[in-house]
Amino acid sequence: MYNFNFHSPNTIEEAINIYNGSEEPKFLAGGMTLLASMKQRLIAPSDLIDLRNIKDLSEISSKENHITIGSLCTHSEVSNNVIIKNKIKNLAKLANGIGDPAVRKMGTIGGSIANSDPAADWPAAILALKANIKTNNRIILNRDLFIGMFETSLEENEIITSIEIQVPDFFDYIKFPNPASRYAIVGVAIAKYDSNVIVTVSGASHKPFIADALSESLSKNFSSNIPLKTISLDELNEDIHASAEYRANLIDVLTKKIINNN
Repeated sequence: MYNFNFHSPNTIEEAINIYNGSEEPKFLAGGMTLLASMKQRLIAPSDLIDLRNIKDLSEISSKENHITIGSLCTHSEVSNNVIIKNKIKNLAKLANGIGDPAVRKMGTIGGSIANSDPAADWPAAILALKANIKTNNRIILNRDLFIGMFETSLEENEIITSIEIQVPDFFDYIKFPNPASRYAIVGVAIAKYDSNVIVTVSGASHKPFIADALSESLSKNFSSNIPLKTISLDELNEDIHASAEYRANLIDVLTKKIINNN
């Protein structure tokens, strides 16, 4: 490991000031991707700015039909939170299925969506739900956050502070995981608000995406009897883990499984 400066600010303002005054800074949340990248010398930040002492970023609250999750809440905290279990129980289930216990203890929801790994679980869920991402500068609509592989619309000195989610009538997420990493070879999330259904997919493409044709079909008829096969193979990855055809079939299978579990 090479030399770098380590900072542990207590406020967002302090963190931003350190960032703006550093040569090649990086914000540190759980560090699940960042530290591994540094060990492999894929990146070499001059300064690490640890956000974990900023207490306002680790709270979960509920008001009327909305839940607000602080960006530094770990996967473990989300999976065990009473508010989330009571209002969106399958969101807690999703968090409990990420990685292994060590990853769940350290990894954060904000770090996951800011990293925008196309095979991660949180991006698909946040994209399916009616969710807004609050930063130190603005509020970003979920559909505007994920741009590409490991790429978001966040500015360089922008910090996700919380995620606000409108409680759905129904939500579930199921993935077919890589047996080693637990990342999704394909993951499908479905959120239902009245008759409006949104189906999103992770792991199958270079970024999480909304399956528009599936969403439209299920909004008209929320049943596993509808014809699927609506995903173009051109949209899907082809790699050592699975072919595009296999991923397309997994999307259909997981979608039907979610509906049948409803």
